[in-house]
Amino acid sequence: MINFEEEIKKFKPCLEIEEAEESIYAYDSKDVSDILQEMIREIKNDDK
Repeated sequence: MINFEEEIKKFKPCLEIEEAEESIYAYDSKDVSDILQEMIREIKNDDK
């Protein structure tokens, strides 16, 4: 029978997952509203 308490004590998070999380959270992606705001700024600057 599996001793869950003992297995939990042995558990160590996978380093690959932690590295992936860091990369994902560090990535500054733009969403649609950011892109639209940038386009509006460019249009306004071109009109001047």
